Amino acid sequence: MSKKAASAAETHSFQAEIAQLLHLMVHSIYSETDIFLRELISNSSDACDKLRYEALDAPDLMATGGDLAISIRPDKDAKTLTISDTGIGMDRQEMIDNLGTLARSGTRAFMDRIKQAQEAREGKDGAQLIGQFGVGFYAAFMVADRIEVTSRRATAKEAFVWTSTGGEGFTIEAANKARAARCVRGTEIVLHLKPDALKYLEADEIERIIGRYSDHIQFPIMLQVDADTSRQINKASALWQRSKSELTPEDYTEAYRTLCNAYDEPALTLHYKAEGRQSYAVMLFVPSVRPFDLYDPGFKNGVKLYVRRVFIADNTKLLPNYLRFVSGIVDSEDLPLNISREMLQNNVQLAQIRKAITGKIITELARQAENEPETYLKIWETFGPTLKEGLYEDRERKDDLLPLARFATTHGDTLRSLKEYLADLKPNQTEIYYLVGDSIARLKANPKLEAARARGIEVLLLTDHVDAFWTSGMLDFDGKKLTSLSQGDVDLSLVPLLDAEADKPADDTAKDTDDEIIASLKDVLKETVSDVRASSRLTDSAACLVAGSFGYDRELERILSRHSKGTGAKPILEVNLRHPLLRAIPRATGPDLDDLAHLLLEQAQIIDGEIPEDPAAFAARLNRLVMRGLAG
Repeated sequence: MSKKAASAAETHSFQAEIAQLLHLMVHSIYSETDIFLRELISNSSDACDKLRYEALDAPDLMATGGDLAISIRPDKDAKTLTISDTGIGMDRQEMIDNLGTLARSGTRAFMDRIKQAQEAREGKDGAQLIGQFGVGFYAAFMVADRIEVTSRRATAKEAFVWTSTGGEGFTIEAANKARAARCVRGTEIVLHLKPDALKYLEADEIERIIGRYSDHIQFPIMLQVDADTSRQINKASALWQRSKSELTPEDYTEAYRTLCNAYDEPALTLHYKAEGRQSYAVMLFVPSVRPFDLYDPGFKNGVKLYVRRVFIADNTKLLPNYLRFVSGIVDSEDLPLNISREMLQNNVQLAQIRKAITGKIITELARQAENEPETYLKIWETFGPTLKEGLYEDRERKDDLLPLARFATTHGDTLRSLKEYLADLKPNQTEIYYLVGDSIARLKANPKLEAARARGIEVLLLTDHVDAFWTSGMLDFDGKKLTSLSQGDVDLSLVPLLDAEADKPADDTAKDTDDEIIASLKDVLKETVSDVRASSRLTDSAACLVAGSFGYDRELERILSRHSKGTGAKPILEVNLRHPLLRAIPRATGPDLDDLAHLLLEQAQIIDGEIPEDPAAFAARLNRLVMRGLAG
């Protein structure tokens, strides 16, 4: 091409679908206009990355243009915002190809060359640092009604200017002397801001956006304060990309407080790099203090997604809900920078990262539980109820999550693991027993523990709201089934009593009387309970209520009923046929039998924390029985 032809301004049309894509870009892909600066800074960073890589084989590329850096220059008089870099730059044809086509990546051909180069050398070079250019660039039209791009490729003699209003096309021409002198190497982008975007000329606003999205871009970002003064406004250091050996505990604490807006100390830090099918860096923290709104429906997890050190989004569900207390950074080398929050929800690569990171966190928690039990116990006491949500929500990982659980039990005041529970099993005990309720004190007083207590069997006492849900999943641990003492048939007879004298055989002559007692109670209570049967749970108390073998446990049924989601299943009344109150039933007739039967049911309800269906009738019934007793 002749010099004259190269100097003349040429007009080029965008692709036919360019207007539609631009509309989609502005109104759908990006929901906030601040993103434009993130995209332009990211492109500048990529250009610097490219030059740094190519200069490894061609050092002359860095001969002019100075150090690799990015500059931001607001001009309130001209109402322009200029973003420039000293990166690789573009020639005329590259500007047409990369800036004239939304669907084309500005670095695709370059990355193909990098891939070929990788096959000829060992290890991993800098190719993975190079992002896409083209799509994100057009986000600038959200704030600008005209954009001028001046670029000179490294070592090239000429610079060119690309201009567009975001309409049907663009022009390209050789840069005049003034522009060419400003752009020795790299790219300069001048945004002519719309009237409603003039806030982006304010230094505070620029610094806010850089601090949020681009603080860890590894090249210095300089803000030009006036004609003679500029200052760096980013830290230019991504701690999560550095080796663990380079960082101290103090570095991690400071990173946690900075990245996660926290004030406490991290209870656990997870920092590693994954390489293979996908490459990403992870720096995650478990807080030592529970967020006050952890259980609010609107709580957002604190894991931020970066792509090549550029902030993309937070609250991207990079972790399952039961790990929502974990906060920090995940920095992918493979995801595209121009991906929207909506697209992230269905991204296959991100789903794979999510699965791997979840497994890594669980593994690290297990390691700490084994090696630093006291430290882990503090984490469990803070976030145990949240972790137990995973036993209900993530059945694929239940075998990994159950060993992490710590439980209050009937043996002592310390929290114990299931591994410790199994180590103390009684002779002939083949199941792990638990009881769900709303407080430790009430559970310890529950009559359903009597038979287990008489045999020295340890029982897990579960009082978190989620316990009623995850225990409904028919779980087992190390081959031992978890069994509720308030549901189904529980037979502890094979486990010997602590007091052998208490194990007296039943009186066969009393069988007819026992049958009579059961039949009488069934007749009176047939509309209220599904069955009445002799209890193997009770040794001292007269009665208790349990759920059938199928369906919900008693506590879960109560919780669901409060929200009108219960099944309406009638409970089973279990009675201790050795109790004096039960032995008195054959002598009761008419109203006395009715009162006695209902009193057994209602006292069992009260023990379980329920209110009798008719409190006034219960009080009257109790008064009648007391008065009969006082009358002799």
